[in-house]
Order: sequence, then structure tokens, then C-alpha cells
Amino acid sequence: MANVHKAVTTELMQGPATRLSLFRKIEKHLEGRKLVTFFTSFNWQVDITDDDCDMLQSVLQENDLSDGLALMISSPGGDGLAAERIVNTCRAYSGTDDFWAIVPGKAKSAATIICMGASKIFMAPPSELGPVDPQIFRIEDSARKVYSAHNLVLGYDELMTAATQTKGPIEPYLQQLAHYDSRDITLYRSLISLSEDIAIKLLKSGMMSQMTEKKIKDSIEVFLNPAAGTLSHGRPIFGPEAGGCGLAIEPMDVASDFWRDVYELYVRTERFVSYQACKTVESIKEQFHVAAPS
Repeated sequence: MANVHKAVTTELMQGPATRLSLFRKIEKHLEGRKLVTFFTSFNWQVDITDDDCDMLQSVLQENDLSDGLALMISSPGGDGLAAERIVNTCRAYSGTDDFWAIVPGKAKSAATIICMGASKIFMAPPSELGPVDPQIFRIEDSARKVYSAHNLVLGYDELMTAATQTKGPIEPYLQQLAHYDSRDITLYRSLISLSEDIAIKLLKSGMMSQMTEKKIKDSIEVFLNPAAGTLSHGRPIFGPEAGGCGLAIEPMDVASDFWRDVYELYVRTERFVSYQACKTVESIKEQFHVAAPS
């Protein structure tokens, strides 16, 4: 793992020492569960990757998790397969065979998938989850552009249908279809299926274990397909809507001491991954971070 640093005692006695005091306060609210934070920056262009799971595991194995694990997460997302691995790792190390997710700010895309693997998700009114549909990154005209895999497949299918059903000239449709590669469309369909499969199976093995996979898919359609309501991958899904989909949402009262401690830790850690690091995993005992790009 390039640029990964284990925090040392002298460092902990400065800025991070305040964060550690907040860990102690929050753990008192968590019925004995140990708190671990996992933040990836919204400021730097970084994703959740397999390396993050290794970093997280290094922290988990140094903590007594016999009473369970609570994972505070803040991230714009990344690799769905890495998210699945992170869930399995959290479950494996937690002495209760499950873990709780705490979302003080935004846990989007693959970070939402991680939350779906928890047994319950703590959310305050400002907290956000998001759609888990795959995003496609392309370089076009020397610029990095992002497209929804759903929208690319939908556009291709609509053009194909129009081309095969038209009674007029077919050339205009063929010109537009020339912008698509059928091999890419096959890949996008596979990525959409993979994202759905990961989310549904994590929920089936956790907070929605009493439901069939078909019922789970129907219930979380707003997370899977932008046409089901969000329209945009970046659009937030707040706690009440997530709870209406069947996710086990534990509301946090913004007037409570618990929320004040959670929010202070969130703000301090978010600032750290915005200016000093691009990723961090912390507990009371262990701290790892990935240095921000120079």
C-alpha cells in the first residue's frame, strides 16, 4: 500500500488526541461496542479500494471487538467488490457477528453498500446514503466525464428499438449507434447486475434476512435504478426514505449528546482527510492514514 502511514505516539498527542477523546465518549453510547472510523476524502479524487480493507483489518485485529463493532463511515464511494470485502471483514472481526454503521454525513455509492451490510445504520436528519448503480468514467475531449451505466444502456436500447421499428430512414439511428460499442454495453449490463447482486446478498445475509431476494430488490429499487426516483447518482437518500425501503435505520437526535459527540468527531476527521490525508482508519488503539497527493 503506497503512502500508507501508521500514526505514531507523538502525532497522537497533538490533533488526533482530541479525536481519541471523542472515541471514548461515543463508545459509552454504543452499549460496549468499539468504534472504528473509515473516511475517504471528498476533496481528493480517491475511491474505496481493496487496500482500504487491508488497512481496516490492520486496525480491527488490534482491538477487542468481543462486544461488537460500530463503523463510522464517510466516503463518496468506489469499488463495489471492495465494499463487499469490507463488510465481510467487519462481520468476521466483530464478536457479535454483525456491525453497526454510523453515517454522520455522506456515505455514497460503495459506502452505501458497506452500510447495507450492517445490522443497523445510525442516521441523523442531515445524513445521506445514495444510489449504488455503477458509474462509468471516460476520457472525452481530454476531459474526465462520468456516466451512469443505467443511462448508457438505456440510451443504447432505445436507439436499437427505434432503429428496428422505424418505417423511415435508418441512417440517423445508425449514426448515433456508432457512438456505442456493443462490448461496452455488455460490460455495463454485467456491472449493473453485479452491483445489484452485492447489495441484495448483503441485505439478505443481514438486516433483511427474513425477506426473499426478489422482495429485497423491489424494496431497494430506488438505490439500484436512477429511473426509480433519484434520477441522479449524487442525489441523497435520507434516513426516512431508506427506512421506508426496509433498511434498519436508527435515528440520531441532533439535540442529543450522542449526536454532538458523533458530529464533532465527524467534522474533525473530515477536515483531516480534506487537508492532511486522503483516507484514514482510526480506533482508540490504532490509526492508519493515506497521505494526501502532493
